[in-house]
Amino acid sequence: MSGTPKRKPGRTPELALTVQYGTRCAQLPSSAQLRRWVRAALRRNANVTLRLVGEREARELNLNYRGRDYATNVLTFIYSQHRPLEGDIAICAPVVAREAFRRGIRRDAHYAHLTIHGVLHLQGFDHVGATDATHMESLEKRILARLGYADPYLDVLSARNKKRAKAATHARGQSKRPPT
Repeated sequence: MSGTPKRKPGRTPELALTVQYGTRCAQLPSSAQLRRWVRAALRRNANVTLRLVGEREARELNLNYRGRDYATNVLTFIYSQHRPLEGDIAICAPVVAREAFRRGIRRDAHYAHLTIHGVLHLQGFDHVGATDATHMESLEKRILARLGYADPYLDVLSARNKKRAKAATHARGQSKRPPT
């Protein structure tokens, strides 16, 4: 979908949000936090169910609906793009925890990013092509910045660069060793 989602001046979209906790993972965001993040990305009236799931449920959903046999971090299911929007968003809590730990970011920042990402998908945004991906990432960054969160893509690039530098240093160190 092209273009920036527009909100009519002075009008806040209506949101019917159901939050479901289908996992007992630690440090789950509150329903108030999730509502705040959904609202920040929402540009149209919507009925949304946001479910925090465990790894088994995320894997089953990903396999059944996308043909991919692994637990992914977020899935969006769009039921209607008419008014109001209707859909479900499933966020896999164990995957979020692992990704946040590996990237060295706060768990709530990662939940905020994935919630916003799912809501943008619900509104028709995608990241299949390079242009669409750049546009969607730009929207995510702006919304997250308004909420006080850092650019989530800088963290990824920074982690990749650190990993490359470490690998290059390790490779240089190995080449200087005498043969055994």
